[in-house]
Amino acid sequence: MNYENINLTKSMYTNSAKSFSQILEDLDPSSEYAGTELEGMDAYQRQLKRFDIKVCGKDSDMVQKFFAAPESSILFPEYVRRAVKQGMSEIVNVEDIAAAVTVIPGIDYRSISADISTTISTEIAEGGTISSSPVTTKPNLVDLKKYGSMLVASYESLKFQRIDIFTVALKRIGANIASQQLNDAVSIIKSGDNSNAAGVVNVATADTVTYDDILKVWAALQPYEMNTIIVSKDVMQLLLAIDEFKNPLTGLNFQGTGKLSTPLGAKLICSSSLAEKTFIALDKKYSLEMVVSTDVSVEYDKLIDCQTERTAITSTVGFSKIFADASKVLSLATA
Repeated sequence: MNYENINLTKSMYTNSAKSFSQILEDLDPSSEYAGTELEGMDAYQRQLKRFDIKVCGKDSDMVQKFFAAPESSILFPEYVRRAVKQGMSEIVNVEDIAAAVTVIPGIDYRSISADISTTISTEIAEGGTISSSPVTTKPNLVDLKKYGSMLVASYESLKFQRIDIFTVALKRIGANIASQQLNDAVSIIKSGDNSNAAGVVNVATADTVTYDDILKVWAALQPYEMNTIIVSKDVMQLLLAIDEFKNPLTGLNFQGTGKLSTPLGAKLICSSSLAEKTFIALDKKYSLEMVVSTDVSVEYDKLIDCQTERTAITSTVGFSKIFADASKVLSLATA
């Protein structure tokens, strides 16, 4: 089969238009394996099979297995990248709160600002005026930030470690990057990026959240849908004390899936990186654009050459608000 004859080289990481995995897929399309025992694997996974590298499970190999042959070492940076990406998606997937994810080739990008009227006429009389819906380019560039961590470990200390336990450490790095990105995304949703801060819903209760408070936020978001709620840890505790959260169906859902639902069906995201008393409701379909300059990037040269002592793992992204009214902040009064 073709996957056994592909020539793996460092240059496969230098293509600015395509990732290592995309280049592998071009050389070894997964569609050609339909109906075979390799169906369901992507091109990278087939390369792991080619060199008999097991990256998970009780029989996972040691890290040094990647370096048993010059070509198999080329697979190591992509393994690191995938493990970090897995950690990012398992804890908090920032893309879950973005209406759109825009990948750009450089660092300069201007998003759009939309002001679609909520009072559009359903019927226009003959000769009548049609309401306008301005969509303009923002005057400011999207503020792109580099998030990351330095992998500090000698190859000698890693080579006899099982790959699956090393994956755990890499996933934690990914989780930290995702947490930092979420914090920045929430800041843009809440404070805006161009005089478009989220509206504040004031409630009478002091240092607590009631079901009526959630209904007020839901109503304030109209005509948008409240499908996502982002809260800090202390607010999460307050939410869990609401009687409507204590119904048997909510408990069964949490026990069965590990995910919490809300009385109004919105996805609930809790992050320890958020400031106290943070409660933000939004319509994820319209609120935020995620701009990606570089996805998870690793210093492939160092990793291939076993120079893991100080290897940077980074991701450069930014966020921009689309519709200012598609998010609301619940203001928790202080007693």
